[in-house]
Amino acid sequence: MQIKKLIPALALSLTTFYCLGQDVNKLIQQNDVERIIKTLASDDMQGRATFTPGIEKAAQFIEGQFKQIGLQPFPGDDSFRQNFKMTRLKALKTLVSINGKIIPADSAYVDSKAPAINWSNNADVKVVKLSAGMNFRDEYISYKRSGKNMLILVDPQFTAIFNKIKDVAGKGTIVTKTDDNGSLVFVLGNYDNLKSFDVSYTSKTEDLTLFNVAGVIPGKTKPDEYVIFSAHYDHLGILKPVQGDSIANGADDDASGTTAVIELAKYFKTLNNNARTLVFVTFTAEEIGEFGSQHFATTVDPAKVIAMFNIEMIGKKSKFGKNAAFITGFERSDFGPILQKNLEGSPYKFHPDPYPEQDLFYRSDNASLARVGVPAHTISTDEIDIDKLYHTVKDEVSTLDIGNITSMIKALAISSKSIVAGIDTPTRIPKLEK
Repeated sequence: MQIKKLIPALALSLTTFYCLGQDVNKLIQQNDVERIIKTLASDDMQGRATFTPGIEKAAQFIEGQFKQIGLQPFPGDDSFRQNFKMTRLKALKTLVSINGKIIPADSAYVDSKAPAINWSNNADVKVVKLSAGMNFRDEYISYKRSGKNMLILVDPQFTAIFNKIKDVAGKGTIVTKTDDNGSLVFVLGNYDNLKSFDVSYTSKTEDLTLFNVAGVIPGKTKPDEYVIFSAHYDHLGILKPVQGDSIANGADDDASGTTAVIELAKYFKTLNNNARTLVFVTFTAEEIGEFGSQHFATTVDPAKVIAMFNIEMIGKKSKFGKNAAFITGFERSDFGPILQKNLEGSPYKFHPDPYPEQDLFYRSDNASLARVGVPAHTISTDEIDIDKLYHTVKDEVSTLDIGNITSMIKALAISSKSIVAGIDTPTRIPKLEK
């Protein structure tokens, strides 16, 4: 009796995936994937850095694709562009002295949301040492999250990374609002007997406009429940030349994800049978602080967002081989198991994040929605631990496997089916404690 029941069920399952396979293979074409990513990662886009003509060109291209597909603007917006304002603070003067001796300008920098700092042995300033052997990135993150004013003495072991971050800081700090708390002053050098310190810092402020690009397919039966497909379309722009090349094209990071968002929008619009409202959004300013997704998170009711598929770097096969990706924060909700269940019978498979030490869950735009409880995860194939092209001028289309990108887009189309159809609802993620 059980065998008789099993055979029709198995036949139905195989028929379902045959139909799904027919859909994705017909509607998601590799030549179109190649067209989109080659445009986004072209030299003409100049690396798509925030606040540059290149990112304006990229936004216009994405808007054109959304219009051609037939998406609607995000609720509350009168176009596909979601504008918002931020402030850039750029240092005018930085003067630091320790034990009465002025620190050379190339050995100090300030990371602050405050327009000005005047410290002189302030009791509310915590002095810490970033000693040799410590993890610079982990310590830096902890300092940023602390919200405290800190004078950080950096061991010369970290000279290379210190100089790199100092160069970035020289371009200015982007903030949603100015704040006198949480200022970080970094000083390079050994200071074992600190008796006194003084910091004088002033900056100029500049109001700037940023823009996400977002489009919507309204849900047919559950329009108040949102499923988000996202990627960031900004990158690093122009870097120091390497073998005559200075454009950081960002083909994998994250023109590949942006291409997926556009292709999925076209796919679901053609099917036109989504129960839930689908939001396709490409974020700006991920590379300088996830500001685009942070703004977007303020424009939606988190309780109405059922799931977020954030797509980040799918241009090469994963450590699990072809037709396989990983999901960050796999253990935080049942989002991953739902996707895996939908992929059964297909050639694709999703795995838990194999790089927990990289803290990837909170290093991409999914974090902005996860912080408020949304089952928001990033899907990626990048071997981040050995990827030597990451954040370099060598991240170009010629280094990517377009077939891999295409197969991952198909996997996303299939794996999201039950969520898009209103059948499955992932468990919520606990809100991040502040």
